[in-house]
Amino acid sequence: MKQTAPEEIATRLGSGLLSFPVTHFHDDLSFDEDGYRRHIARLGGYGVAGLFAAGGTGEFFSLTPDEVGRVVRAAVAEAPGGLPVVAPAGYGTATAARMARDAEDAGADGVLLFPPYLTEASQDGLAAHVRAVCAATRLGVTVYSRANAVYQDATVAELAETCPNLVGFKDGVGDLELMTRIRSRLGDRLVYIGGLPTAETFALPYLEMGVTTYSSAVFNFIPEFALAFYAAVRDRDRDEVARRLAEFVLPYCDVRNRKKGYAVSIIKAGLRVTGHPAGPVRPPLTDLTEAETADLAELVKRAR
Repeated sequence: MKQTAPEEIATRLGSGLLSFPVTHFHDDLSFDEDGYRRHIARLGGYGVAGLFAAGGTGEFFSLTPDEVGRVVRAAVAEAPGGLPVVAPAGYGTATAARMARDAEDAGADGVLLFPPYLTEASQDGLAAHVRAVCAATRLGVTVYSRANAVYQDATVAELAETCPNLVGFKDGVGDLELMTRIRSRLGDRLVYIGGLPTAETFALPYLEMGVTTYSSAVFNFIPEFALAFYAAVRDRDRDEVARRLAEFVLPYCDVRNRKKGYAVSIIKAGLRVTGHPAGPVRPPLTDLTEAETADLAELVKRAR
């Protein structure tokens, strides 16, 4: 099984839209592998630049390490040839390193490193966390900067110097000054990925800072819209971006913002209303109400 080299994965991921599939569950909340495999096969036909299995949209935080391995292996098996699959790693440093090794064994092409579980950490501690994970695998590693793991520019620069297989920086904070500092220090050493909830809202201004791609959750249920939006961003077609923001993305965000955790729940609701159900979300998340799902269905009709 040929896996993408670290020096290539950054270029590949930065070349197009990124898919973050949901993880399918049965009504009893067990992993629905058959449904998930069908979903990966369907999404893989749309020509995205990378597929992030069991990511934030895929409810990584609710999966056991064994389940993560099952999800990643299913994605690797079903993704079309040439589409890079990126696997998650997270929780404590030892667990994250083990998950990175398992991702390599599973045939993944890269690793997305989530923030450590619960605890706050200094920049020195976060750097040690990243170094340990990078040392555990030959795969290219992308750090996810958000919550209790916000990497400062000096830290990112030091890690880029000492970890050859650190290839990407995914921003989940929205600190424009910090992103400017990181981009100024590192230039094209890393691929920069927009990772805020409903990243489409930030895509055009972030492009001006060299963030050429982002994680599109809505790609799960309206892939044609998501790809057209991305094309308008890359073309810097401000009028088209503004039209699509006004007609779908911002009203969609209004529904998403009604309850904490809906950034994931609304994606599964979108799959239900488009005829591709993925089951419920796992606690502590909650599903949209029937009325909220109906509101989303009207927006989807407009987007399509």
